[in-house]
Amino acid sequence: MTIDPYSHTPVYVQLADLIRERIESGDLAAGAPVGTELQLSQEHGIGRDAVRMAISLLRSEGLVTTTRPMGTRVREVPQRRQVELRPGATVVARMPSGKERRTMQLDEGVPILEVRNPGGEVEVLPGDEVELTRPER
Repeated sequence: MTIDPYSHTPVYVQLADLIRERIESGDLAAGAPVGTELQLSQEHGIGRDAVRMAISLLRSEGLVTTTRPMGTRVREVPQRRQVELRPGATVVARMPSGKERRTMQLDEGVPILEVRNPGGEVEVLPGDEVELTRPER
């Protein structure tokens, strides 16, 4: 698939689709570099602003992470741990505040889970690191 500058779909969305497809197919493995802004711009014949917007879109989806000096890489998903819900507990999924994201060291696009137990206590968990289970009866 190549980028079509005459398409009704913005070029940054087309680039994000191309990179997403490479990630989902396994062509770009976890931890692999996606490419620099300059490389992607030259390879696809689009401006660096469009590349930035595509990377931003992929970051918001939790697919890539950008750090200095490593650049943009495919996000490594942590191994999930099982958390057993107490009887009567409820769960709310939401996006974290900036403070919560920094405190929990979450990548963009990663939701948090608020587990509200019957006793009133609330446990906040990173949505990509836990698997919620119910107690066996």
